[in-house]
Amino acid sequence: MDHIVYLALGSNMGIRLANLKNAINNLTPQMTVKAKSHVYETPPWGFKEQPPFLNQVVQVETYLQPEALIHHLKRLETALGRVPNFQNGPRIIDIDILFFDDMVLNSPNVQIPHPRLHERAFVLTPLADLAPALVHPVLNKSVSMLLAGVDQSSIQRYEGK
Repeated sequence: MDHIVYLALGSNMGIRLANLKNAINNLTPQMTVKAKSHVYETPPWGFKEQPPFLNQVVQVETYLQPEALIHHLKRLETALGRVPNFQNGPRIIDIDILFFDDMVLNSPNVQIPHPRLHERAFVLTPLADLAPALVHPVLNKSVSMLLAGVDQSSIQRYEGK
């Protein structure tokens, strides 16, 4: 059975837009990309002394289970050039699982839904492009309701080539 998963992608090092495209192109064959949000330029979150990010959300179908999926995504990040860094530091690519069907999972390796997605405009803005009515299974609020509760003023749609 295939699962519907929403992934958040971010990059603030190198050629950021190319990094996002490269990540999306390398999701196959384990995943099929069903939809892509617009790309947004966003200020850094957490550690502020770094370049701005480009962020995007993709909806994929996958046969992988959550633990296998997170391992696959971490291997993909490394293959695409991500090197270990401090939390919220600069990175070539970051890929996070936001939602996996309507699953709630708290394991040592992965938490679904992503535990801080409801606090982050840089995730909620592109997610709302794809699934504004999607309901968070723990908070019982739609993505558009969650987005209305965060400051979006510094999020800009990226029109770069």
